[in-house]
Amino acid sequence: MHPHILRNLLQQEIITPEDAAKIEAFESKRPFSLHWELKSLLYLGVLLLNIGLGFLVYQNIDSIGHVALITLIGAISAVCFGYAIRHRQPFSAKAVESPTPYYDYILLLGCLTFLIMEGYWQYQYQIFGTRYGLATFIPMVLFFGLGYWLDNRGVLSLGITALASWLGITVTPQELLSKNDFNSATIVQTGVFLGILLTLAAFVGERLNFKKHFSLTYLNFGVHIGMISCLAGMMALDREAIYFPLLCIAVGFYLWYARTRGSFYFLTVAVVYGYIGITYMLIAHTNSLNLDFMFYLLYFVLSCTAVIYFLINYKRFIKDDQP
Repeated sequence: MHPHILRNLLQQEIITPEDAAKIEAFESKRPFSLHWELKSLLYLGVLLLNIGLGFLVYQNIDSIGHVALITLIGAISAVCFGYAIRHRQPFSAKAVESPTPYYDYILLLGCLTFLIMEGYWQYQYQIFGTRYGLATFIPMVLFFGLGYWLDNRGVLSLGITALASWLGITVTPQELLSKNDFNSATIVQTGVFLGILLTLAAFVGERLNFKKHFSLTYLNFGVHIGMISCLAGMMALDREAIYFPLLCIAVGFYLWYARTRGSFYFLTVAVVYGYIGITYMLIAHTNSLNLDFMFYLLYFVLSCTAVIYFLINYKRFIKDDQP
């Protein structure tokens, strides 16, 4: 218990000084939870292991040989997938607990090593040729299938990332990819479409009561991909008449979602993206008026103060009756 809360309870005479002393003694002797620290270290370990495998490939490609490296990486991936499938829980439309403490990390390691192996095949042997969409379609299907079958949001996130890559490669003309020209209207439109698609996927899952706990993962990707695409359409493509209304609709939707679901995270995201869009529109349409520097300074001071005040007092906006 926070000391400030304890002092307030004492001042209001809700508890006695003896009870306060007992609470302080209990809090001082209570074990400290290392749950999130250990999870972070395990995720970091998986990431570092994959970085190490990539570095091993880069440094020893000539001395070890391609076949040996592919066999090593493939064996690691196969062992991880075998462990995950062997120890899986029975499938359920609801959330499923991990069967072992290290289950999620081993499955994630298997997925990442599979990506390394596939990328190595493509780089060295060009097994997909110039069909780059196929190189992202295969892991997309695999990760979505494993994410739902084994109930893992980390693998689902990899599947969503692969989906975004597959859509971006599929709809983008080959010359844009070769020239690295990403200021394309097609890419921006695809981002808006993907943001809407992921948002719909979240609500369909909730409506059907099928993997409802995946909705936050879908919405987290959908809000950022969709709103960033709207901002890109406004700034890079100079099409404010199309993308600013879309941004306003998206901001309004996520404000509604944050209010009805009691989510401070989505409230903050919606306010920040909305503020960026409004600020850009203000500067873009007042630039020709040659307004004084003090006008913009005053705007930023007042607007930032208003945003901070709103976020501090978010409980007045968010409904408190959510479970």
